Amino acid sequence: MTSLLIKTLIQSAHAQQAATTPQNPMMQFLPLVVVFVIFYFLMIRPQKKKFEEEQAILAKLAKGDEVYTKSGFIGTIVGISDKIVDLEASEGVRFKVLKSQIAGLAKSVLEPEKK
Repeated sequence: MTSLLIKTLIQSAHAQQAATTPQNPMMQFLPLVVVFVIFYFLMIRPQKKKFEEEQAILAKLAKGDEVYTKSGFIGTIVGISDKIVDLEASEGVRFKVLKSQIAGLAKSVLEPEKK
């Protein structure tokens, strides 16, 4: 009894498949294009914008700027080159940091939040 029901369903599915008109092949790619557009606006574009902002901040760095690093250190720039920044955390305490690890100016972190 169940095998007869299964055979009927299979035959019905084949009949429906044969009766449908063929779709435009370009319409099959439409969902893929929509997903890519969504990923672009939700993920790729904001990351690209943030990267450009970071590069602009790094380009403006100069001696005397108080900065913070991605690892959480805060210090004043006492020396700067293309790839290395010399920071002074307190008087006599200096360390070298990769320029790419500078997260931003410390004044943006140290300011109290406005409510």
